[in-house]
Amino acid sequence: MSLEDRLFEDLKDAMRQGDELRRSTLRMVRAAIQNEEIAQGKRLDDAGVINVLQRLGRQHQESISQFQQGNRPDLVAKEEAELAILQEYLPQQMSRDDIVAEARKIIEAAGAKGPGDKGKVMPKIIAALKGKADGREINEVVTDLLKG
Repeated sequence: MSLEDRLFEDLKDAMRQGDELRRSTLRMVRAAIQNEEIAQGKRLDDAGVINVLQRLGRQHQESISQFQQGNRPDLVAKEEAELAILQEYLPQQMSRDDIVAEARKIIEAAGAKGPGDKGKVMPKIIAALKGKADGREINEVVTDLLKG
């Protein structure tokens, strides 16, 4: 069963169970997937669906920080609940230690010596960890490793 099919089946279950939050969140996800399919002119594979889910997750995280700054705990709680539902469908994210270990291997293989070599290393690390780690965290780890 593809990830998109799983989302659709879970949407039907949420409708049967009367779970309003899950239903509305999964409908939002399906709409985002359909919009992306229209934009690309083809049906998305699981990797494309994961990209859409990650983008929605980032949007929710940004909304959470904005609502916290605006002192809106009600909206923060709603966004966090929706984000938790989105994360159920995303692959398990790597820990910082795992990212550091993988980055060290790639930096060593590329022969990078300092911050000036970051441009050689980043594309390789991003490709290796795509979907498994957040790009901002990868950037922080690489920057720290190339400093020292």
